[in-house]
Amino acid sequence: MNFERLQAQSQAIRDNRAFELFVVSIIVVSALLIGAKTYHISDTWMFILNILDTGITVIFLIEILIRFLATPQKSRFFHNGWNIFDTLVVVISLIPIEHSETAMIGRLVRIFRVLRMVSIIPELRTLLNSLLRALPQLGYVILLMFIIYYIYAAIGTTLFAHINEVLWGDISISMLTLFRVMTFEDWTDVMYETMAVYPLSWIYYLTFIFLTTFAFLNMVIGIVVNVLEDEHARERAEQDAADGKATLDDLTREVRELKALLLQSAPHALQPEVPDTESVNAEQPTNRGSE
Repeated sequence: MNFERLQAQSQAIRDNRAFELFVVSIIVVSALLIGAKTYHISDTWMFILNILDTGITVIFLIEILIRFLATPQKSRFFHNGWNIFDTLVVVISLIPIEHSETAMIGRLVRIFRVLRMVSIIPELRTLLNSLLRALPQLGYVILLMFIIYYIYAAIGTTLFAHINEVLWGDISISMLTLFRVMTFEDWTDVMYETMAVYPLSWIYYLTFIFLTTFAFLNMVIGIVVNVLEDEHARERAEQDAADGKATLDDLTREVRELKALLLQSAPHALQPEVPDTESVNAEQPTNRGSE
């Protein structure tokens, strides 16, 4: 009974909006401490920052324990990848490795505590999950973009290598130059340099920019937006299922089950009445005779 009460209290704390805002604020303070340690500060301030960092780690540990106790099935807690990530970050942060050979690893792990913002805020989790789900589709777009890059880099090396060896010396350098063109980083200087020798080389740059910057960028945005809408729809369906709301599929299945029950209880109730053709044919001569 005491354990059930502890679990209910943990769930109330976990679902409290104020608790969520408190954890988010602690994550922000943790990020500020990480940034403050990159400056040259006195030993006194560094000691204070280390104490604050230890207190933040303890708060994170308590927050993980509350979320773990609030989970009805404890074994399901580590089925969530974000829970595993949060636990690893907190546990590694507890290890005293500041003056050991692995101190750099400890500092890097503390930097990743900022990513806990994603695991706390549902909207950020939705965005990241949508991006991960879009990766397979984005892979084909990236592959097609690489093919376009390779073709244009080979053309650029063939035509412009003698103009500027630094920018077009080989295919790898040409691809870096094309990336500069795609990001509009002083790309007109590159174009005007080749136009001095080949006046029509502007076609080369404009077609490349159209294919990469405009076409492919819109394709990437379209894929991410589509996956994001699917993710929102899936979350709404899961929330409706958790709230006990009936979906369209549930209503359709219930109508079919009701129709099947009616057919079993009264087989002739739902069948349309068919007129007796024999009686109709027998009545027709009588009607003609009476006329």
